[in-house]
Amino acid sequence: MNYNQLFNLIKKKKSFLCVGLDSDIEKIPAFLMNSGDPVFEFNKKIIDATIDFSVAYKPNLAFYESRGVDGLKSLQKTIDYLNGFGDEIFTIADAKRGDIGNTSRQYAKAFFEVFDFDALTVAPYMGKDSVTPFLEFENKWVILLALTSNQGAADFQYFENKDSVKLFREVLRKSQEWSTKENMMYVVGATKAEALTEIRKIVPDHFLLVPGVGAQGGSLEEVARFGMNDKCGLLVNSSRGIIFASNGDDFAEKAGEKALELQKQMEKLLAESKII
Repeated sequence: MNYNQLFNLIKKKKSFLCVGLDSDIEKIPAFLMNSGDPVFEFNKKIIDATIDFSVAYKPNLAFYESRGVDGLKSLQKTIDYLNGFGDEIFTIADAKRGDIGNTSRQYAKAFFEVFDFDALTVAPYMGKDSVTPFLEFENKWVILLALTSNQGAADFQYFENKDSVKLFREVLRKSQEWSTKENMMYVVGATKAEALTEIRKIVPDHFLLVPGVGAQGGSLEEVARFGMNDKCGLLVNSSRGIIFASNGDDFAEKAGEKALELQKQMEKLLAESKII
């Protein structure tokens, strides 16, 4: 999916919602444990309940890799099911890969060729040669970690060099030498919404993947106010707040209600910005 296709999908669905499939097997409803693949059955029902309101889905690899081969089978079934919707959704592997060039190339083949995700989160701190292998695939996206929402982000991301430039700013600046808005996004945590104005001065046209809305306390309105551009330029992720809205028989219905609630808020914000 290219830049314009993603923007058109946002306009079509009147949404910039990304649903995080952080599908912890210890938290999914107990009755699903009787199925052959509880995590896939959970994901499938979540997807079916939210597909009309979401433009993207983001499985977090930790919740699949931690289950070994069984978890990877659940992941494969999930991405195969998502890819069955074609251009109706954008898929993100939240894997935070990044290694020396030949290793990154193998990671890229795994996620872009074998699993066929649209995008992959990548850690930029080993530099250009660890990132460029991911940029060699047509209509595939790299989503670089820029400014994250976790408490430890302050340990390194705000470190200033001798010119008083923060490290996350240098990541944004330097990485633009490697590619363009057409296949590169950035992760910016919703709990750092006040930093979006500063970030938009450096990357005015790129898409931003913004986690942290919902259970982590980020404000959707603030993210839109500081981070939206004339192509929307945002994918706002909610994971636990949607997929674990209920742990009963009605879990999918409640997930759909939460996704619809966010979509309606997003539709209003898009209209106010004259994007739709």
